[in-house]
Amino acid sequence: MSTFETLNIQELWIKKLQKQGIKQPTPIQEQAIPHLLAGRDLIGKAQTGTGKTLAFLLPILEQIDLESKTVQALIVAPTRELARQIADETHKLIRNMEDIRALAVYGGQDVFKQIQRLGRMPQIIIGTPGRILDHVGRGTLDLSALKTLVLDEADQMLQIGFLPEIEDIIAAAPVDRQFVMLSATMPPKVEQLAKTYLRDPIEIQVEAEKVTVDAIEQFVVETTDRRKQATLRTMLDEMRPYAAIIFCRTQRRVTKLNEELQMQGYPTDELHGGLTQGKREKAMAKFYQGKTPFLIATDVASRGLDVTGVTHVFNYDLPDDAESYVHRIGRTGRAGNDGVAISIVTPKDGRSFRDMERELGVEVTPIVVELSDEMIRAQHDQSKGTKKPTTEGRGNTRRSNNRRPGRTHRK
Repeated sequence: MSTFETLNIQELWIKKLQKQGIKQPTPIQEQAIPHLLAGRDLIGKAQTGTGKTLAFLLPILEQIDLESKTVQALIVAPTRELARQIADETHKLIRNMEDIRALAVYGGQDVFKQIQRLGRMPQIIIGTPGRILDHVGRGTLDLSALKTLVLDEADQMLQIGFLPEIEDIIAAAPVDRQFVMLSATMPPKVEQLAKTYLRDPIEIQVEAEKVTVDAIEQFVVETTDRRKQATLRTMLDEMRPYAAIIFCRTQRRVTKLNEELQMQGYPTDELHGGLTQGKREKAMAKFYQGKTPFLIATDVASRGLDVTGVTHVFNYDLPDDAESYVHRIGRTGRAGNDGVAISIVTPKDGRSFRDMERELGVEVTPIVVELSDEMIRAQHDQSKGTKKPTTEGRGNTRRSNNRRPGRTHRK
């Protein structure tokens, strides 16, 4: 196995990594770093949690020209959360170093404060497409001397609809810049983008399915639309997760479920793209600190969200495809910890879920959730608009072969 030394990473960075408890490169770092140090364009298939940020960040830091005060590296992320996390990881490495500066630019921040900080000549910029182009248009961000352009989570950027912005960013950068594209999946749009703009790229791939099978216990529970929320509440009562993410399909469903669970006395909060940046950051901070153990979210939280303490993931609504399922449940079972993922399936979801099982090559264990009469009445009252907090009437959750579906409980 390679080490950071054999990958030609300077001792300065190795010592900083060791202080963070990082001693050995991950597979994607082992594969990508030599090619990036050699200046090659690269397209990599890897999901969050594989160490991909350091795979492109270390070569960038290795090749920074300390004498130049121009923007030398631009890292583009699809969401503010991911941009912040990349920026945090960057600042950990360059802390107390006056000659290397990095800046995160994304929507929801004061643009004029960003302009002031851009005036301090950071060599590394991390941001979202819209705000990056805003600064390019204002003339406050000059990409003419750019050496490395990184697109992280390229598939999600294209899914959101950022292709025009990405092409404008590419047009503002030099033709001979190094181009690094990382994506969890490789749909046709990503492949076409790579074919158009990357020059003789190295292609690497880190398989993620093993994370799904080996590190996370997966379960499915069948219910009806009418009893869906009661089923979720019963599982929350019985399993008592230390920290859980509950995924819904749309922003409206997230908000509705959050309000109704709060009315029932559950410590929940919501996270989705319709919130202001301040509210999103507040929700994430409370979740990180354990003040709100249940976070109800859309798929905006399924990527780039790196919280090692998440013990359970609930698919309240099924994701659109198998890749999204992998990313959702990958929020648990991290850093060597156990994880539990439970999908709530109604009759109309059954075929889609079986198709995902076949595509991923797994057989998800069914569990039975028995609802108490009190829980059923509470759900009935709620569906009629009669909402009242209750902590009574917990049901019973059992696995079809009598094993418990979750052994991590709130302490």
